[in-house]
Amino acid sequence: MSLRAAIAAALVVALGTGAMAQQETQSATGAVLRGLDKFSGQVVDIQMQAGSTAQFERLTITLTECRYPSGNPSGNAYAGLQITEIGREGVVFSGWMIASAPALNAMEHPRYDVWVMRCITS
Repeated sequence: MSLRAAIAAALVVALGTGAMAQQETQSATGAVLRGLDKFSGQVVDIQMQAGSTAQFERLTITLTECRYPSGNPSGNAYAGLQITEIGREGVVFSGWMIASAPALNAMEHPRYDVWVMRCITS
């Protein structure tokens, strides 16, 4: 088990049956992500529709879904992402990123960072 998976499992156990673990969510039409090129310092906000793909530098980002707490569109966003890199075999990141805890399930890349800012509901 990776360190990331162990941390996620520990959080699930810690949350148990608390309100956060049982919170109902709604699907959004899209999401706003933020990309950082660590070498150049360039920061870009990326607006995406669910099911679409966007390019950030050498990364290809697919947003599968963005979810937010029911009745609170400005609440904590959870985005399902798949990220690949041009010229690199396989997937760089695949899973859920959480806006309020970007380090919990972060993309590990030497040059780029991508994280979730919020869901788009309209």
